Amino acid sequence: MASHRERLRVLWVDTDAGGRIHFTAAFRWAEAAELALYRKLGLTEYVPRLPRRHVEAEFHRVLVFDDEIDVTLTVTRVGTTSIGYEWQITRDGELAIDGRHTVVHVDEEGRAQPLDDAFRAALG
Repeated sequence: MASHRERLRVLWVDTDAGGRIHFTAAFRWAEAAELALYRKLGLTEYVPRLPRRHVEAEFHRVLVFDDEIDVTLTVTRVGTTSIGYEWQITRDGELAIDGRHTVVHVDEEGRAQPLDDAFRAALG
């Protein structure tokens, strides 16, 4: 299955008043890695039609402003209409956050629509 690793840095805007990352930053980083994977595979035209159906994350280590992190995103399942991803965010090789999310391919009305064969093949 397809995967991508993205190196990022914790920005000031990613932190809360306590100086640690705000939990929403993890989901933005996972989404950035997902978009980079689509770019790498030439699939960006699908992005507007892939809303999230489910997201979850577990936080294991504190991340703070200016930390360098690696976000590794892997396709775990390609279904008829949906794609499952798992991702890990590490700092200095140590797991800080792990998560998963599912996206569903939809039509203009927001109804689930089968993924085409080329898209499925590129992710598989």
